[in-house]
Amino acid sequence: MDFKTVVMPARGVSEMTSDGLLVLLSGTASPTGLEQGLQSAIDRVLAQGDLELKAAACAYLGQVTGVKAARVWVAVVADASARAMSRSMARAMTALKASGARRVHVCLPGAVRPAAAQLEALVIAARDAAYVYRHTKPSVQPAGRLEELVLVVPKDELAMASDAARRAVAVADGIELAREWANRPANHCTPTHLAEQMKTLGKSHGLKVEVLERKDVEKLGMGSFLAVAQGSDQPLKFIVARYDGAGKKASPLVLVGKGITFDTGGISLKPAAEMDEMKFDMGGAASVLGTMRAVAALKPRVNVIGIIPACENMPSGRAVKPGDVVTSLSGQTIEILNTDAEGRLILCDALTYAERFKPAAVVDIATLTGACVIALGHHRSGLFSSDDALAGELLSAGDAALDPAWRMPLDEEYDDALKSHFADMGNVGGRAGGAVTAAMFLKRFTKAYPWAHLDIAGTAWRSGANKSATGRPVALLTRWILARAAA
Repeated sequence: MDFKTVVMPARGVSEMTSDGLLVLLSGTASPTGLEQGLQSAIDRVLAQGDLELKAAACAYLGQVTGVKAARVWVAVVADASARAMSRSMARAMTALKASGARRVHVCLPGAVRPAAAQLEALVIAARDAAYVYRHTKPSVQPAGRLEELVLVVPKDELAMASDAARRAVAVADGIELAREWANRPANHCTPTHLAEQMKTLGKSHGLKVEVLERKDVEKLGMGSFLAVAQGSDQPLKFIVARYDGAGKKASPLVLVGKGITFDTGGISLKPAAEMDEMKFDMGGAASVLGTMRAVAALKPRVNVIGIIPACENMPSGRAVKPGDVVTSLSGQTIEILNTDAEGRLILCDALTYAERFKPAAVVDIATLTGACVIALGHHRSGLFSSDDALAGELLSAGDAALDPAWRMPLDEEYDDALKSHFADMGNVGGRAGGAVTAAMFLKRFTKAYPWAHLDIAGTAWRSGANKSATGRPVALLTRWILARAAA
């Protein structure tokens, strides 16, 4: 979908010729000041009770006398927040997609004044609703015929709106890329496929991409990553992408995404029910792909490095066994008590590898623990950090991007659960506080830099009838990087 921003002449909405017109109204006051025909039509549906001034209410007015647009819809925005705008636009998109409209004008008259945060939320919500997965189901048609939304704003707000739309389209493109790759079945999204996609992104968006193979990983001494990968016939890939937006001396921000393209649990085999959803276990890697695309499109003055350790976790005669001890890239030894706690095993070597870039900060992103889902559900990602300032930045970015997180504890007492008789640490503790002990495990490999961990097990995808990846936390990460660049 192509999003454009145009100037709305004074009292000119009715003169716009298009397939449709969507009017977003404030839910806090009755609409006034619209052209006569449009005002009368809206007053009529309100009087008849076909539309109420309540959150996300939507009504189809059909053709309206005096309005050149072939179709007119009205949607209500509860308040002036970006969240309310996102919710109303998502609801309106259901109606727009069901119509035959190809080009729709969107205007925000009266009390709903356009602001950057609102417009960004509108565009991202519209793109999210318009996405349709088709890679292995080409029989599915795109969502309706909608091809273009035109944002209509007052002349004095055009520069602001154009800039907001540019940012929103870049973020939406990144979210869509993350959703697309996380949605693909494991036989269509192997570590090799992920590496090829990052190379393609590098060519199209000016990223420097390096892919380390097994022999490279063995030479470096990534024994923990190798242990997870050894049970699969699919070759591992260690993917490194660089965006250079600042000088060579500027310390980069590093994103590390868990890239388990399918997780059976290994020898600690998962139950069969819903195991198909373990194709989503590379949601962290997908978010790094999407964020690197968004950043490269927006070109902020900052250096960013994306790292993806990618492999499958499979049971076989070669697979790592419970009780095996491996040596990580850091030199610390790990007793693998549960092979289904594999994400932390590939991340720890990637976190050690990140030291060579002398980073300003490192954020790892992983569908790491079911315990985080139990703690926070599906609305907020779990945020763990050893750095208060970094944690505050990420929380603020998540709230602003409507991609929220919640800070979780990292008290030293939790570390006792990782004690091992046969290695420097075990890879799991008990069931209690499982999300925290997983983060404590990762913390042991991050002493060289400010670090944060995002557990997205509850937010990276939806289950049930609408099973699909969400593309989170691309919006959070992009907002954080842009804020760092601005600072």
